[in-house]
Amino acid sequence: MSKQSGGRRARKKSRWVTRSMAFLFLAGVVYLVILFPKASNTLDEIHQPIAREASPMREEKVVLEEKNPISVLLLGVDEREDDRGRSDTMIVLTINPTDNSTKMVSIPRDTYTEIVGLDKLDKINHAYAFGGIDMSLDTTEKLLDIPIDYVVQLNMEGFKDVIDALDGITVDNAFAFDDFKKGELTLTGDQALDFVQMRKQDPNGDFGRQDRQKQVIQSIMSEAVSATTLFNYPKIFDALGSNVKTNMEFSEMIDIQKNYRSASTDVEQLVFEKGYGETIGGIWYYMMDQEELSVVKAELKGHLGLK
Repeated sequence: MSKQSGGRRARKKSRWVTRSMAFLFLAGVVYLVILFPKASNTLDEIHQPIAREASPMREEKVVLEEKNPISVLLLGVDEREDDRGRSDTMIVLTINPTDNSTKMVSIPRDTYTEIVGLDKLDKINHAYAFGGIDMSLDTTEKLLDIPIDYVVQLNMEGFKDVIDALDGITVDNAFAFDDFKKGELTLTGDQALDFVQMRKQDPNGDFGRQDRQKQVIQSIMSEAVSATTLFNYPKIFDALGSNVKTNMEFSEMIDIQKNYRSASTDVEQLVFEKGYGETIGGIWYYMMDQEELSVVKAELKGHLGLK
């Protein structure tokens, strides 16, 4: 084969690749334009303003365009009929786009702490029952001594709808229990809910549950930003609309997707494991180890670029 012939073939292949990429890009743009009204309606539905514009622990609101480190409180809520319910799951994420990393800490739901706004000590998950998102936010800030910029409330029953809209997620199960085998598993929404809620058979108790929560959240994050998810977005929006509430505005979601996405690939889990149980007035509470709590506070502050 002559060099000239080989060059023509290379140029022809290059033009074909370029046209293919252009077609895919155009198809994606058209799809998103068609999808935009659906997205806008969903985002309007899930947006829930809170009492404050920014955390009182910050001098000024974070600027997402400048890639300031941010924090997010995830509330998995067990909603009940005629009852606001309680926050069954409380996870704090600090996201630093400069070093492309995320730190994640799950707060034991029975943690004995001050409920901000009530001036009383109680289980931290009761803050949601007493005062909804706002009181959960304030109480978590007080416990961890860091500003919380955003909050996302997820109905735990609806959490399975989101996973089904993603066509399932993949996790690596540390040990066999119930119908879950050890090793890599692909889970439906119902299965994922059972997977994260089991505690009694786990030798690590609530801490093992926290690790499974981390796996599920990471898998959801990975699936949500993957290219194959693009054409599932209508189903995802339907699932989100009725099951998620957040104080993020549409423009903030766009900025976070654009500027913070790469930080989801490196998630470090911090754990509370040195505390102890104590029964007060016939009720069991988890008492934080104060030295461990101080270490976690310092690490989260450092990751947020705070002193």
